[in-house]
Amino acid sequence: MKPTNTTNPEYFHKVVDCQYACPAHTPVPAYIRAIAQERYSDAYMINWESNVFPGVLGRTCDRPCEPACRRGRVEEEPVAICRLKRVAADNKDDIRDRLPGAGAPNGKKVALIGGGPASLTVARDLAPLGYELHLYDAQPKGGGFMRSEIPSFRLPEEVLEEEVGYVLDMGIHTHFDTYVDSMADVLAKDYDAVFVGCGAPRGRDLPNLPGREEGAKNIHVGLDWLANVAFKHTAKIGKKVIVLGGGNTAMDCCRTSRRLGGEEVKVIVRSPFEDMKASPWEKEDAIHEGIPILDNHVPLEFVVKDGKLIGMKFDKVEAQYDADGRRKLVSTGEEPVYVECDDVLIAIGQENAFPWIEKETGIRFTSWGTPIINDDETFQSTNKKVFFGGDAAFGPANIITAVAHGHKAAVSIDLYCNGQDLEDRPPPNVTLISQKMGIHEWSYDSIPVDDKREAVPLVALEKALGDRDLEVELGFDPETAFVQAERCLNCDAQTVFTAPNCIECDACADICPTSCINFVENAPEDDLRPRLMVPADNPEQDLYVSDTLNTGKVLVKDEDVCLHCGLCAERCPTAAWDMQLFTYNTAKAAPELVPGLEAL
Repeated sequence: MKPTNTTNPEYFHKVVDCQYACPAHTPVPAYIRAIAQERYSDAYMINWESNVFPGVLGRTCDRPCEPACRRGRVEEEPVAICRLKRVAADNKDDIRDRLPGAGAPNGKKVALIGGGPASLTVARDLAPLGYELHLYDAQPKGGGFMRSEIPSFRLPEEVLEEEVGYVLDMGIHTHFDTYVDSMADVLAKDYDAVFVGCGAPRGRDLPNLPGREEGAKNIHVGLDWLANVAFKHTAKIGKKVIVLGGGNTAMDCCRTSRRLGGEEVKVIVRSPFEDMKASPWEKEDAIHEGIPILDNHVPLEFVVKDGKLIGMKFDKVEAQYDADGRRKLVSTGEEPVYVECDDVLIAIGQENAFPWIEKETGIRFTSWGTPIINDDETFQSTNKKVFFGGDAAFGPANIITAVAHGHKAAVSIDLYCNGQDLEDRPPPNVTLISQKMGIHEWSYDSIPVDDKREAVPLVALEKALGDRDLEVELGFDPETAFVQAERCLNCDAQTVFTAPNCIECDACADICPTSCINFVENAPEDDLRPRLMVPADNPEQDLYVSDTLNTGKVLVKDEDVCLHCGLCAERCPTAAWDMQLFTYNTAKAAPELVPGLEAL
């Protein structure tokens, strides 16, 4: 193998597994260290620079970072990354004086259609550059689906108001209660660019299921029903409720139903329980609130009697998988299962809807109804002036993905408005700095602790179910937050090897707790991986390979299992190993949103 090119910013970025897995690439270990030091405002600003909504995401994020967490490889549970984010938001000081404002006008105007996380991110990134930004949304307030689809018992309104306000206070021209019904009309105005971040607003229905039309009064599309609850148009539901679907929207529907009068609420889903799209913790929360989940039931019929919905019939199925893992649901041949109900909420998915974008605009769509995008870096549509992001670009995903889209689209819009090549993307901001303070002292806590992950405490169940607006999770207190933060392995403190200093004494290999350090004869990667002291069987993570040493061997370290404990650097008698802090911040349209971020 060739020596590892550690000057490539993506090499060590990939080693910081949590940050790499985050769509917005939030510097996770950096803000967790700040929390452990009770520097909550600094931790918040580290988050805000990249993910824009720390308080919101600390409660609602889908947590792609946590399955990637290195702690999960040595223990059963990863670091509580998401809920630690909330600790920073809940305990920060007033940080408004640390936020950027609108820049001096640059003469360019941009329309933002939709007031959700993607559009708000574009606004946040472009405002400091002096763009005149006009945000349009059919709702009376900003936030998009964060406001209309996430129940307040998961996301309190005041948290959303605060973080949406940070963006809107940057001089954004808001046009709320304004439904955009013609892209042609928007393009006819004097905007230099248009960003579409309207989400995937249409909930899927079951229009052809028998009884759908007759029982329509008590059959509701979940997305629309949640929005009606959020804006207080709906305040009650029947005692017996069926929720169809297995995603997070279904979990929100069933838990909201319990708070609006549903006494017997059931989630009924086609797939096996393990295949449900809902996050594991969302399913756990529903079950905790006394909501059974009936899997492997395919809807057959809405049962209506004397013009009133009284129940549903289902075909009991079992899942069969072929050699490629493709699933087929096969009827068991049993009698249909009948379940009584007063109301049904259909939460079986979302889809894009662009009836307001006319063909003459030059914007083209795929057969799935999503816009044809140049690529997932530029987000430019077939009309070069129009950019998409969030669910509107590629279909339903999550908040943090919408934020990541917003950052990239903002860069593209800035390049486009300045007549520059959209493919010429600015590089990430990267540093690599030694953390040595003394012979045996590092500037970070390098000793992995054995503390277990704590569950977030909850409000008493009876109290929670009695108040739709009461936040269920209490969050970590500072003492618990410190213990949980100390579980972080500081994966951004990289082991950096200088081959000419090495005398091949094997001291580092002897002291390594995971036996990830090897001095071996070089070979192709396929041959090298199984020959290491502990075979490197995860090809998703790289091998760190040195230049050829004096004996003709090379140093090979398996990045997958390294704990970043620093013992190799402490033990090395020649300083061939050094622990160097790696920072990686994706480039934004505004180059310095948080001054001094790298020093936080």
